[in-house]
Amino acid sequence: MKTSTAGRLKAGTLRRAGARVAALLASLLIALSMAFLLGRLSGDPTATILGPMAPEEQRVQLRHELGLDRPLLVQYLDYLKGVFTGDLGQSLQFYQPNTTMIMDRLPFTLQLVAGGMALAVLIGVPLGVLAARREGTWWDRAASTLALLGQSVPVFWFGMMLVVLFAVKLGWLPAGQSGTPQHLILPALTMSVYPMAQIARLTRASMSEALAEPYIDSARARGIAPLRVVWRHAFKNAMMPILTIVVLQTGILLSGAVAVEYVYSWPGLGQLALQAIQFRDFPLVQAIVVFGALTFVLLNLLVDVIHSIVDPRVR
Repeated sequence: MKTSTAGRLKAGTLRRAGARVAALLASLLIALSMAFLLGRLSGDPTATILGPMAPEEQRVQLRHELGLDRPLLVQYLDYLKGVFTGDLGQSLQFYQPNTTMIMDRLPFTLQLVAGGMALAVLIGVPLGVLAARREGTWWDRAASTLALLGQSVPVFWFGMMLVVLFAVKLGWLPAGQSGTPQHLILPALTMSVYPMAQIARLTRASMSEALAEPYIDSARARGIAPLRVVWRHAFKNAMMPILTIVVLQTGILLSGAVAVEYVYSWPGLGQLALQAIQFRDFPLVQAIVVFGALTFVLLNLLVDVIHSIVDPRVR
């Protein structure tokens, strides 16, 4: 009987895992297809490469060399083949393999994302816990207001205001570029605002539910120190959605740092994507989208793994 039950549980787990992987692969395929179509709809790159005064014969020749004169379906199938074999093509603007360019810029974006998420967690989690502990007080209202502002303020505008204040007016920090830890402060602070607000609001909601559970009253009745009740008992049980939002926000920041990198001239993937779009370098744009989609899929899988490790009910 026990063997039969264990077999059914194992089969159900495998079915759920298979359905999850299939859904992630379908999402990846949709993202890749949209990148391909948007790249082709962005215009003819030969005009940018050769210039507006180039004769039509040269443009026709270049289209043939780039494979743009082939049927769209053939181009799409070749594109998918290249993605699944690890060949992301070559940039039309820089004449370098797209994979090499992405790997060269990736460390800069990782620095930015790591700094931004570190600030978001260090500020957002305590802010949410404080709001949950003081629910209904002015502490709660102040924390909720800060979180709402963090979600509402445009990142581009906030970055410009930080540059004006700390770089132009006070002269404390550099206004852009990279190279030293001081260059990272303003971009990381700008990057942290939105995920900090998300983390704070979710932490507040999760902790409010956890602090209302009967086992919290039991822990308090046994004379356990209030901070230990909050962090050892309540936070441990409220941690799962917080971990989930941290991982997902990391993926969002990694693939969506364009505005911050533009404001601070940060030489990461976002800046590279802007240059590729301006030049109509669709192979490079597609490669960056592919990288972002793969990253997001892998992070979603990581969330599932974390769920299975932290929460026995998932296992």
